[in-house]
Amino acid sequence: MRLLLIADIHGNYEALRTVLDVPYDRAVCLGDIVDYGPDPDRCIDLLQKKNITTIRGNHDNAVAFKVDCQCGYRYKHLSIATREYTWKILDRAGMKYLQKLPLLIKEEIDGKSFYFTHGSPRSMFEYIKPETSDEEVLRMIEGAAEPVEAEFLVVGHSHIPMNRKIGNLTIINPGSAGQPRDGDTGASCAVFDTETGEVEFLHLKYDIDAVCAKIEERMPHAEELTGILRRGY
Repeated sequence: MRLLLIADIHGNYEALRTVLDVPYDRAVCLGDIVDYGPDPDRCIDLLQKKNITTIRGNHDNAVAFKVDCQCGYRYKHLSIATREYTWKILDRAGMKYLQKLPLLIKEEIDGKSFYFTHGSPRSMFEYIKPETSDEEVLRMIEGAAEPVEAEFLVVGHSHIPMNRKIGNLTIINPGSAGQPRDGDTGASCAVFDTETGEVEFLHLKYDIDAVCAKIEERMPHAEELTGILRRGY
């Protein structure tokens, strides 16, 4: 099975549509559908239409329950400003969808065990980055509300693609589909082959100009938001 992994869409419909054109048998979204981008409603609609398993991210949580997203200081003013926009765009059904998203899913797929969550097993607000020490990751795992009894821990949140192994646990992050932080302007995703256990990371070109035009027309802090998309960070 080709398992498509996506995360951190952030209202970027063009990027989401592009990653969903990748051939796959099943897709899982690791959360953060909303904030920063112009089309949170269309992104939610497309995920529902495609019946894609989706985790609740910290930005989804902030929009759904009107609480702090606890994101990094560098981008926090953008998340706060664009959240007001997001609330205006989403209808009641969209808000209820976000509220009902699970914080984690544990599942066996083709004989392999997976633990899907947004940030870390301990908190949706914690980052597991390539440079995060093994010791810190293990503390996050030990503090998990639900035991991480899996071969593969699949997360989002950092917006940085990652495939690393700690002991018997492989940690995968597909990067961000719609709000890059790794210097690549493409829509990032990953395809996991459940037969071989191999992971392929993709950065796909999409119509950034169309997204930027909508941001400039509709959203606050447009220059900063479009700059991120055009730089890749």
